Amino acid sequence: MKFQSSELPIGKPQTRRKTAPKLAPLVAIIILFTIIPIYYPSIRYSSQKKISEVIYSNSEDIIQPLDHLDNDLQVNHPCPVEDVPTQPCNVPIKEEKPENLPEKDVKSTKFVTKSDATDKKVLTEPRKKLERHDQRARKKSGHRQHDFTVPKAVPQKTDQKKPPSDSNIRSLSSEVSDSEYCNLFSGEWVKNPEGPYYTNDTCYAIQQHQNCLKFGRPDTDFLKWMWKPDACELPIFDPSQFLELVKGKSLAFVGDSVARNHMQSLICLLSRVIYPEDISETQDENRRWIYKDYDFNISMFWAPYLVRTEKTDPNDVTQPFNLYLDEFDEFWTNQIHGFDYVIISAGHWFFRPTMFYLNRRLVGCLYCPQSNVSHVNSYFSYRRAFRTAFRAINSLENYKGVTFLRTFAPSHFENGPWDKGGDCVRTKPFKRNEKVLEDYNLEFYKIQLDELKIAQRAGRRTGLKFRLFDATQPMLLRPDGHPSKYGRWPNPNVTVPDDCVHWCLPGPIDAWNDFLVELLKREVGD
Repeated sequence: MKFQSSELPIGKPQTRRKTAPKLAPLVAIIILFTIIPIYYPSIRYSSQKKISEVIYSNSEDIIQPLDHLDNDLQVNHPCPVEDVPTQPCNVPIKEEKPENLPEKDVKSTKFVTKSDATDKKVLTEPRKKLERHDQRARKKSGHRQHDFTVPKAVPQKTDQKKPPSDSNIRSLSSEVSDSEYCNLFSGEWVKNPEGPYYTNDTCYAIQQHQNCLKFGRPDTDFLKWMWKPDACELPIFDPSQFLELVKGKSLAFVGDSVARNHMQSLICLLSRVIYPEDISETQDENRRWIYKDYDFNISMFWAPYLVRTEKTDPNDVTQPFNLYLDEFDEFWTNQIHGFDYVIISAGHWFFRPTMFYLNRRLVGCLYCPQSNVSHVNSYFSYRRAFRTAFRAINSLENYKGVTFLRTFAPSHFENGPWDKGGDCVRTKPFKRNEKVLEDYNLEFYKIQLDELKIAQRAGRRTGLKFRLFDATQPMLLRPDGHPSKYGRWPNPNVTVPDDCVHWCLPGPIDAWNDFLVELLKREVGD
């Protein structure tokens, strides 16, 4: 007896003769309930599959591979130097099996097979190894599900692949770049004897831990470089030109202390012409400055996780944070609607101990002691945080500005992780292809480009512009630009990790404002 193909209901026998005896239906029923369960025993238990084996992605009509815990990438993850976690970021977490996970009807859920890679290309077809009932379930799942559950952490396979070259990195960003213009971010660092263009004596906006010259950094060659794109010219920042360009405009930085680092660099470069007035309503990390003569204002919105966040201990910032990965951070999303330009970024905070929530349910954690919570890696939260942040921007009815994604700026700890003596003592940039993007730096970068692409697609429907501000490759080549131990006076009685995350002011981060001027010129020219 033959059975129909997998595109038809499983187990329904074909009838080849119209003159089949009357006992044929009875025989068919007997076969259906006896022979088929023997050869397809998984049909019998299909409704009992654990929810940890399936997950529905919240992206736009695509199925994402599961985010698995990567044992290799749990070593040497840097945490923010100014924020010491409860547990060193390079301590691997013991894999725990999730407990008490609810069951779910497989007919209403899309399937994803367990992948041996993290955040790879989405699956557009069922894999060949899927069983027939899995294929049927995939076809019959027609409505979207919002009941997200994190599968248990599964270690990745450690394939030794050759890191991508500079040309490979350029190809990664080509899909989200504006092809009408040359690529500002593909190039190399060249000597610039005229730098720097301000000092720690002429700019008061430099924070202590970035004031490398004040605290006795002996070398100054790191100040004598400029970024040169391959296919076009990138002029040095002209403060007068910038102020004319942004007259009557507003600029917001949304992110963490590296975003603030960028904002302070801009204020210092503009100080050659004029100082702003501080009109901040609070004295915390959220700041606002105005240049009255130009009707131009700058704001800093402190949002290191971009999404709604709560402290597990209100009085102890070193304790894990609760991240509500599918909920907007209304503090900044409710305030940016009037801004002309928004630069959004995030990075190093995602290596801290955190608890992850979706639909107000605890679904996973990073570096938490709980044995009954799924342990997932930082890619899980990083991807969903950017997706939610971009979704928030696209949902704003009155926002008409341009959003720039400033990509991840790598740290440069060498000879150990940040809390085990790692330091950054180099005094000159890497040459092109002397250092390549790899490991978690590469994964974070790819996640950002993926989510920017989704945001751009949604933005075409809402009329909003999302642009790439690609700082990753230029800053990867600048291990010499960090404060290291020159962000404080030495104290033999106090052990403080060296800072290889933030950037000296003045320093390489000033080139970000060279980029910014050119990006704004392109928007004005459109």
